[in-house]
Amino acid sequence: MTTTTVHLLRHGEVHNPDKILYGRLPNFRLSERGERMALRVAQALADHDITHIISSPLERAQQTAQPLAQRFDLTVAIDDRLIEADNVFEGKAVSVGDGVLRHPQYWTKLWNPFRPSWGEPYVEVAARMRSAIEAARDLALGHEVVLVSHQLPVWIARLSLEQRRYWHDPRRRECSLASLTSATFRDDQLVAVTYTEPAVDLLPGSSPIAGA
Repeated sequence: MTTTTVHLLRHGEVHNPDKILYGRLPNFRLSERGERMALRVAQALADHDITHIISSPLERAQQTAQPLAQRFDLTVAIDDRLIEADNVFEGKAVSVGDGVLRHPQYWTKLWNPFRPSWGEPYVEVAARMRSAIEAARDLALGHEVVLVSHQLPVWIARLSLEQRRYWHDPRRRECSLASLTSATFRDDQLVAVTYTEPAVDLLPGSSPIAGA
């Protein structure tokens, strides 16, 4: 049987002094600490059998991919399926799970947390992420591949892989900045999902980070 590992890498910390939910907005780059996080991931994977690196089209994800690409002498491919989830709160200084319920003007967007009513349905996020994972698995058959994405898509992909419900408390996602959620397959069968935090010592304190 052939073993293949697909690593889902969340991007590093973003320069976001206004602490808005930046979503798919352009021109949000990694902070200096985010750049160090990306380097730390490249160091953590240095002895792995990485043959492909694929990124979300957003700048912060591509930046996170660059140290890995340099280490393995690979070109970063872009896959639109790895993009951040659409969100009606994009550009605002609030986020679901971070006090938004205190603002009555947003209540009409929060009526159904199971879908969710404030953005791209979880089932659609899961479908595109699973499609990207399966395509990457087949591309890197017998080796390892890194997909650089965003917190919500990575978390929903993990819930899908583990056959868990999609509805969740956003504050309880196990998907820190520059973390790796790794899915191991034997042929096309999932055999393990593991989670690691190569840049754990670089994570900010308990203050929440806006955006994803």
